[in-house]
Formats: sequence, structure tokens, C-alpha cells
Amino acid sequence: MVLCAVFLLGNVQAQKKKDQTPLDLKNVVIIGQMDDPSDRYSVEINMTELFSTNGVKSKASLNLMKQGADSEILASDSLKSLLQKEGFDTYLLITVRGYDKRFKISDANDDFKTSLSRGNLFSIYQEGVVSVSFEFKFFRNGELVRDEVIKCGNAGSREKVLSKLRKKVRKRLVKDWK
Repeated sequence: MVLCAVFLLGNVQAQKKKDQTPLDLKNVVIIGQMDDPSDRYSVEINMTELFSTNGVKSKASLNLMKQGADSEILASDSLKSLLQKEGFDTYLLITVRGYDKRFKISDANDDFKTSLSRGNLFSIYQEGVVSVSFEFKFFRNGELVRDEVIKCGNAGSREKVLSKLRKKVRKRLVKDWK
């Protein structure tokens, strides 16, 4: 019993240490993992603009593949080498994880390709929903380097959710990610 508690405590401390390692974000390819093309476009364009205006070289995945194409193409060696030549080594996967304020980050330490293959069940906004939880996963060399949840409360409309998301991401970008 004590050994189990020590093991679990060790995992929690390891997770906290991983989250505390500096991200030192200089460049990022932004991938919105949403089923609705308009949601994906809105998130990717908003985040690309936000990162660029804050001094982080950024590119939306929409500029890298055709509409409706499988996002797993982004994990292909040819595309990764092309992006590396352009100076991109960090990938950001943004996913709506639900409408619950109590959403927690999964303990699964997936690689980039596995995370791309996961589906997304939620849209940015649904009528009657109060809170939207976004998961931000940063990858380098195909490995997860940071995983965070950003919760946007008082979601009265799709525009409010996007506005609150921009505001919260701007704070994290300046304070923790750069």
C-alpha cells in the first residue's frame, strides 16, 4: 500500500516537473483538431496571429494540407523535414476536451502520431454550455514536452469562447511558454 502511494506520488511529481520545464517557444506549427472546418479554421488562424504578434514564428496546419485531408499527414517524415528546413521544430495540437470545468489532463504520454490519430467529439461552442476546456499539447521530435488545459468559462457564444481563449492563451504565452 505504501509502495503504491510512493509510486503515485512520484508520478505526480514527475508530471509537475515536466510541466515546469521551460518551453522556450521560438516557433510552432498550430494544429486545430476539430471536426468542424470552421472551428478548425477559427482556432488555427486566431492562434497563428496571436503567436506571431508575440514574437513566435508560427504556421497554421491549414496551409500545409488540403481541406478534408487526414491530419496524420502532418507526422510524415517528408512534411516534418520540409518544416524543419523552414525552421519549425515544435508542433501544437489544440483540442476541445469537453464542457466540464473539472476536466483533468490525461496521464497518457502519447507521441505526436498517436495524438493526431485521436478523434475529437466536441465543437468550440454548444448552446447551453457554460465552460469549454481546450487541451494544448506541445511536441518536439515527436515527443510530448508540455500538456496543458485552458478553460474558458461563461461561454455565451462562439465569439465569446474564441475571445476568452485568445486572452488566456496570450497570458500563458507571455508568462510561461516564451
